[in-house]
Amino acid sequence: MAAIDELKHLLNEDLTGLRQLAATLAAEKEALAASDIHTIEALTEDKNALLSQVRERAKQKIHALIAMGYKPENGDPSRFIRSAGIEELTSLWTAAEQELKTCHALNGINSRIVGHLQQRLTRLTDIFRGSAGQAKLYGASGQQTSLGQRNSLASA
Repeated sequence: MAAIDELKHLLNEDLTGLRQLAATLAAEKEALAASDIHTIEALTEDKNALLSQVRERAKQKIHALIAMGYKPENGDPSRFIRSAGIEELTSLWTAAEQELKTCHALNGINSRIVGHLQQRLTRLTDIFRGSAGQAKLYGASGQQTSLGQRNSLASA
């Protein structure tokens, strides 16, 4: 029973942490839209701390699951938890999974925003370099590069 109680406690902490992460990601989206670099830096630190806590709890949850009889080679822990038949544990696990999916979706949105900002910066750099009308090539990473990108903007 101690492992079940520990897992419930960890899942409750996960729910709190993931809700904070979702709020941080939503605030990050607003800061990205406003190009508020100071807020973005602070939110990045908060996000990294929250993610570190989530990772640490994930390790602890695995240990609690193993103590309950879960074998990692048997597949997904969700099935094991559902088969345990403990309604409170199942609902906590499902809620944590849903909150994680929300965080994943918010992070995907922020990632697309950052990608668009990077594209805009690349276009502006091309304009400054005078290579805006030149042909573009694709590099090994799939990024477009201008043929005239070898021109330096400044040197020290």
